[in-house]
Amino acid sequence: MRNKECVAMILAGGQGTRLGMLTKKLAKPAVPFGGKYRIIDFPLSNCYNSGIDTVGVLTQYQPLALHSYIGIGSAWDLDRRNGGVYVLPPYVREKGGEWYKGTADAIYQNVNFIEMFNPDYVLVLSGDHIYKMDYSLMLDYHRSKQADATIAVIQVPWAEAGRFGIMNTAAGDSITEFAEKPKNPKSNLASMGIYVFDWRVLRAYLAADAADPDSSHDFGKNVIPKMLSAGERLYAYRFDGYWKDVGTVESYWEANMDLLSDEPQLNLYDPKWRIYSVNPTQPSHFVADTARVTCSLITEGCRVHGEVENSVLFPGVYIGAGAKVKDSIIMPYTSIGAHSVISKAIIGRKTVIEAGAQVGVEDPAEQDASKWFSGITLIGDNLTITSETKIKRNALLARS
Repeated sequence: MRNKECVAMILAGGQGTRLGMLTKKLAKPAVPFGGKYRIIDFPLSNCYNSGIDTVGVLTQYQPLALHSYIGIGSAWDLDRRNGGVYVLPPYVREKGGEWYKGTADAIYQNVNFIEMFNPDYVLVLSGDHIYKMDYSLMLDYHRSKQADATIAVIQVPWAEAGRFGIMNTAAGDSITEFAEKPKNPKSNLASMGIYVFDWRVLRAYLAADAADPDSSHDFGKNVIPKMLSAGERLYAYRFDGYWKDVGTVESYWEANMDLLSDEPQLNLYDPKWRIYSVNPTQPSHFVADTARVTCSLITEGCRVHGEVENSVLFPGVYIGAGAKVKDSIIMPYTSIGAHSVISKAIIGRKTVIEAGAQVGVEDPAEQDASKWFSGITLIGDNLTITSETKIKRNALLARS
C-alpha cells in the first residue's frame, strides 16, 4: 500500500437508543434522512469532497443494512485500488475477540488497518451528524498550530451545553480544559466529535488507554483529558456552519424540517459540495391534479394525490386523494390512504395508513403535554394502521 498523509476513521457502531424504533433494526448512520440520503452520506461525502480517499467505517450494532449500503464505496468515489472505503467490524484474534468497548477502543482495535497506510494524521469522525465541512482546512489548521490533536468545536445554546463535550480555551484557541457533558459548563464551545490527531502521538495514548483497567476507553472521557494532563498541544478548530447531532427523535425531526425553506441553513444544492448517496431505481415522482404540495421534499417514485405541507417524502411514498400530511417525515414505500390525516409524525418504512385514519391527533385535554413531550408521533416500520383509527400525538407504535 502507498503511504497516505491522512486516514479517516468513521465511528458508526453506536446503537442510537435515543432514536427509539428508528434504530430498532438499523444502525444510526444507516437511518434515512432528507428524502434521499442516509446519515452516513454526510461524513463520507465530506471525506470525498475534502480529498481524503482512505476511510475506515467502524461498525458494530445492526451492521447488515449499513454494510450493504456502503458496498465498495462507489457512490462516494471511494472504490479505489489504493485506499478507498473499508468496513471494519469487530473481529476475533489469536487470543479471542470482543466488541468495541468505547470510541478509543474501536480505533485501537484497528491499529493494524491504520498502520497499513503509515499516515501522518488520523481524522476521527462520528457517523451520525449532519453537516458539511472541508476537513482539508481543519488539517491545514492542525499543521499551522503544530498541534498533537485538534478538535472541531461549535457554539451551542447555553441551555444545551450540558449534552456535549465542552471546551475551555486560552488565547489562540489552545484547549485548557475538556469536560464531557458537564452539569455546570464553563463555556458553550461544544465538541463536534471531529478530531485530527498526529498518529504517532495518538497511537501511544491508545496503547496506554487499552492497558488501563479503569478506563471506559472513550476519547471524551479518557484520552483527551489524559493528553491535556500530559501537556500535549491541543487546539480548538471553530466551525460556524450548520451542524446537527441527530441523536434524538426531536433533533432528527428538526434536522429534516431544517431543509424545508427557500434558503435552508444546510445547502444541499451547492454543486461544489455534493452530498452523494445510493438511490433506488425509481420513476419520476407524480403530483396529481387533486394534489396540493407546499414547502416539501418529494423524492423519486412518490405519487401524490392529496395535500402535503412542510413534509419530507422518501422514495416510493403514496399519498391518497383527500389525505392531509403536515409537518411529517414519511419513510420509503409507505402508503397514506385517502382522507387520512398525518400531523407532526414520523411514519416508518413500508407502513400502510388506511383510508380515514388519523395520526398525531391533538387532544385538547392534553394541552400541557407540550411541556414534557415533543409532540412528535412515531409509527414504526411494516405496520398497518386500520381505517378510521385515531392515534394521539406523542404516541409511539411499533412491532414488538
